[in-house]
Amino acid sequence: MIEDTRKRFRDAMACLPAAVNIVTTDGPGGRCGITASAVCSVTDAPPTMLVCINQASYVHAVLHRNRSVCINVLAAECQEVACDFAGMTACSMDERFGRHAWTSGALQAPVLADAIASLEGEIVDIKTVGSHSVMFAQIRHIALRSDGDGLIYFGREFHRLTRPQAAARLVATPGAR
Repeated sequence: MIEDTRKRFRDAMACLPAAVNIVTTDGPGGRCGITASAVCSVTDAPPTMLVCINQASYVHAVLHRNRSVCINVLAAECQEVACDFAGMTACSMDERFGRHAWTSGALQAPVLADAIASLEGEIVDIKTVGSHSVMFAQIRHIALRSDGDGLIYFGREFHRLTRPQAAARLVATPGAR
């Protein structure tokens, strides 16, 4: 019965559209990243986001050690990056970074050049819930792109989410990188 509930829960979560992100880090624990859709805002005072990572993932231990993180919100054209960092292409971690354009952010975490938003921060708290850790990152640096459509995951597939033109004008705010 428990396995049936887990399967039904996963099926229900496939009905929940979610933004696609690459969560990256670099530091004493090494450089790595993972595709994640379990990412959301917590508060804007101070700007804080949460990221849920499976404790069995190699990336979990590295994030825990480094404590710096960049949440790269993917543009629609970044589906290949999402597949690489989800492990769907069997690339090594170095190959994943080598196949795409990255810069080192203000906190040393890799920032994807093609992301529609990059939020760099420090992990300030970690809570364990079942098989995952909920990592709370206080955001220190934000970069926004004023163009580009979003990438969402729904029904176990990637989909383009078209940016309304009015929203594109709002993103182009003074001081945005």
